[in-house]
Amino acid sequence: MSKKTVTLRQIGSPIARKPDQRQTLVGLGLNKIGRTRELEDTPAVRGMIRKVSHLVEVVGE
Repeated sequence: MSKKTVTLRQIGSPIARKPDQRQTLVGLGLNKIGRTRELEDTPAVRGMIRKVSHLVEVVGE
């Protein structure tokens, strides 16, 4: 059985955001608008996505 993944795309800038939101983006592997990452779908990753949901979009699950 393969592990579930979630694909994210950064759509917002971390400029003028709180430092914890900026660090969350870095933790997700994002740092520039338009970048995409495929991450393992875990509760920790889901929580990070929720924290910066206004800066990222879920492209695929």
